[in-house]
Amino acid sequence: MKSLIYSHWVHPLKMLLAGTVASATMLNPIAGEVWANSPPQKIATAIQTLKKSDQRWIQIDLSKQNLIAWEGNKPVYAITISSGKKSTPTLVGTFKIQTKLKKTRMRGTGYDVANVPHTMYYQGGYAIHGAYWHKRFGTPVSHGCVNLAPDHAKWVFNWAEVGTTVVIQK
Repeated sequence: MKSLIYSHWVHPLKMLLAGTVASATMLNPIAGEVWANSPPQKIATAIQTLKKSDQRWIQIDLSKQNLIAWEGNKPVYAITISSGKKSTPTLVGTFKIQTKLKKTRMRGTGYDVANVPHTMYYQGGYAIHGAYWHKRFGTPVSHGCVNLAPDHAKWVFNWAEVGTTVVIQK
């Protein structure tokens, strides 16, 4: 009986946990890889490299509560954001947009919001998206996502593609 439990319960659990660890492993953003919770020097190097390219990329500065859309070294759009509050911080690092959804439902501890507009997931449940339920941009109030006013979220959503690099720094 013990081996039956092991093979049907413990082994899949180990695989799930191994998959979770593997999905959290971050690599080099310029070579199509990503870093999460990167040291400031790695983020600075990534920014320098992106500015020497012709790529579209997004820079989010948590200390300034702003987002800048870049094409190489040229800023093309800048807006005020609302990032994660202290108890639910926004991840720092270099990521890639993984999924884009015009509207989605977001649920978590303490929130359940329908029709979240222009959502771009960049790491697990973390996303850049429109927030129609508050107007406190410039202040960290989210559960870790990067909130934009809906009209700004639409612009960024239409400009960025899956695979666009997102650099988030403190």
